[in-house]
Amino acid sequence: MKTSCTAIGRTLFDSALGPCGIAWNEHALTWILLPGRTPAETAALLAKVSDGAPLVKVSDGASLVSPPWPAFVVDAVTGMQALLAGQAADLSRVPIDLAGTAPFEREVYAATRRLAAGQTCTYGELARAIGYPHAARAVGTALGRNPWPLVVPCHRVLGAGGRMVGFSAPGGVATKRRLLAIEAACAPRAGELF
Repeated sequence: MKTSCTAIGRTLFDSALGPCGIAWNEHALTWILLPGRTPAETAALLAKVSDGAPLVKVSDGASLVSPPWPAFVVDAVTGMQALLAGQAADLSRVPIDLAGTAPFEREVYAATRRLAAGQTCTYGELARAIGYPHAARAVGTALGRNPWPLVVPCHRVLGAGGRMVGFSAPGGVATKRRLLAIEAACAPRAGELF
């Protein structure tokens, strides 16, 4: 699990998939959680990965506004809510805290962030794109550690031949398939990324 700058805030927010979690520091997102089996499970895991950062609650029916929300948190939450509702959303500029990530992981995450909604590639294609043609398994390992699902859209990376494999978020491959269906990207389309 990555180590990062200490989170200064965390919250749960509603989405079309259920309650998601997000944590942040002064400059970037430190963690994103897709819904667990229960809201309580998501809340408990968010508290753990954010080292108990203060919980900022959204009142019923209220929207996120600054303060206490940094603008990048508002952008991330509204973008993820839109994406999970099947609407266009570009999360590629949302800052993420890369402290504690290895240089190889940074390359993998940067390349993965270039995949737009509706685009997919394989682990092997991603490995070749970053200059490590024999590192498909290492790419999969890096994406398995991804603490920012949706912002680093690891669900858009498939196994060889377009197989649905390797998704560490709650729900595993079923969640990956559901995310791709929401994005209308169920079939791999080789050659679109690079």
